Amino acid sequence: MLNQIYHALEKPQRYTKTNTPFWNDEYISKQMLRAHLSPDFEGASRKLSFINQSVEWIAHTISPENHPLLFDIGCGPGIYAERFSEKGYQVTGIDFSKRSICFARRSANKKGLSIDYIFQNYLDMDMEQAFDFATMIYCDYGALSNIDRKKIMLKTYRCLKKGGKFLLDVFSITKYKLFQEKQTWEACLSNGFWREDEYITLTGYYKYPPDVTLEQIAVISKDTITPYYLWTTYFSTENLIKEAQEVGFKVCEIFSDVAGTPYDDGSPTLAILLEK
Repeated sequence: MLNQIYHALEKPQRYTKTNTPFWNDEYISKQMLRAHLSPDFEGASRKLSFINQSVEWIAHTISPENHPLLFDIGCGPGIYAERFSEKGYQVTGIDFSKRSICFARRSANKKGLSIDYIFQNYLDMDMEQAFDFATMIYCDYGALSNIDRKKIMLKTYRCLKKGGKFLLDVFSITKYKLFQEKQTWEACLSNGFWREDEYITLTGYYKYPPDVTLEQIAVISKDTITPYYLWTTYFSTENLIKEAQEVGFKVCEIFSDVAGTPYDDGSPTLAILLEK
């Protein structure tokens, strides 16, 4: 048992992927969906007030009249997709969480919204449809490795029409500098985030200079020890622009967030609007 714990707590190489797809775990996916739908919790989606503000700005800036076909990459349970649809976009959403996609489909049907939801890993997508506008919101881009970021940037470029727009956001170098390395533990007797029965989590927060962090969570339950790796890459405007331009995108503008806040190099996030 001790050897298993030591192994689970070893710092992995940069961008090592979690072996267990927890986003489709029967129990954990329920907790993730609950977090997404909580209007005042920012652990999975942003607060509802910001989401509404963001959608208003996006629809004004990249209007559905001029960019009707919208592709929501990493759509989750459809929080943005539904609001985009209500603004007049023809929305397609893609996500690799089966529970989120099922919820999104039921919700759209209940509200009478015509949204096409695809259950698929967006890194494997090969879209035949040409879109006018694509979004990748809440810093999903920075959760990917260097190789996977290039893959999704290129795939998005290819699925856009000439002149199509791509809006995404990331965490900034400012936020990376504020990240503090530490180790914590927590005991949960029942109905926690990671397991229904009792378990202990040992969590390490580590920096991988110059711009990557890891939240390494070892979940120790009665019969298993499972490590989970949550990676984040942080960006300067120069680095983000470089990755976009490498696949052919042109930069339209940089913002502090996807609600159109003017760019401030002290902001914890930055957003970029690109054009094919």
